[in-house]
Amino acid sequence: MRRLGSVQRKMPCVFVTEVKDEPSAKREHQPFKVLATETVSHKALDADIYSAIPTEKVDGTCCYVTTYKDQPYLWARLDRKPNKKADKRFKNFLRSKENSKEFLWNVEEDFKPVPECWIPAKEIEQLNGNPVPDENGHIPGWVPVEKNNKQYCWHSSVVNYEFEIALVLKHHPDDPGLLEISAVPLSDLLEQTLELIGTNINGNPYGLGNKKHPLHLLVPHGEFQIRNLPTLKHSDLLSWFEGCEEGKIEGIVWHCHDGCLIKVHRHHLGLCWPIPDTYINSKSVIINVNLNKYDYAFDDTKCLFSHFSKINNQKFGRLKDIIFDV
Repeated sequence: MRRLGSVQRKMPCVFVTEVKDEPSAKREHQPFKVLATETVSHKALDADIYSAIPTEKVDGTCCYVTTYKDQPYLWARLDRKPNKKADKRFKNFLRSKENSKEFLWNVEEDFKPVPECWIPAKEIEQLNGNPVPDENGHIPGWVPVEKNNKQYCWHSSVVNYEFEIALVLKHHPDDPGLLEISAVPLSDLLEQTLELIGTNINGNPYGLGNKKHPLHLLVPHGEFQIRNLPTLKHSDLLSWFEGCEEGKIEGIVWHCHDGCLIKVHRHHLGLCWPIPDTYINSKSVIINVNLNKYDYAFDDTKCLFSHFSKINNQKFGRLKDIIFDV
């Protein structure tokens, strides 16, 4: 099986879904909700879901590490979206439910411009050399996170391009019950996707940092494997999410042997997210950010690398207990 954790396109739900005419608990102002039925989807069965590796779905924003300017770089997710005229035409098509016909896009004319450095996500369909929009009318893609780009300031806080390192949250290599924050070479993360979590991302469901001292970290996709998942039945998964400590997570992502990724979100089962006590905060975390080998003073008062180097080797009961004293 290939390396876990390459999220390059929208993941289908493990169950067949149905739309209910009720306000969404996931997206504000959405007048409907998408719920899972009890039927396992054909996509999941075709991907051999029963032999897949289940992992925790971490709630953040998707990132990607690949080469830019001849060095490993962090890239932020940026979907190319249709312009107003094309979007209106697409929504009218969806409302008409003419699913026997295929909606025809003109990629060059129907979509908003993107930066020159933008690249389409891997694994998306191509037609005549152009990426094909997904079912939402978007073309998933990436833009490099430049150091001084204010739009991606929280992304840039977790990387240092001079020394090509990133702040990563992972399992401790010698103790699976312990988490570790470390400075990882970007070259070790090449062609991986990761989740950026923290104070200013998606409402901060893990309670990291605070407004005065924001804290952000990268989590490799597939990092937190689930060991005691019940059978793949709607009722069993619902009970697991509601009653197990390990089930206090946003959702599950199955990594299939063919590279396919299949998910289920708590909202698919009619459950709330975020929740007060997440599983990720039930584990202790140790800091392993020793920057002595770098001939450089990480003395910027806002630099996360500097903060972590000052508390190197310290152990905290929970992630959300990490507050920098500056």
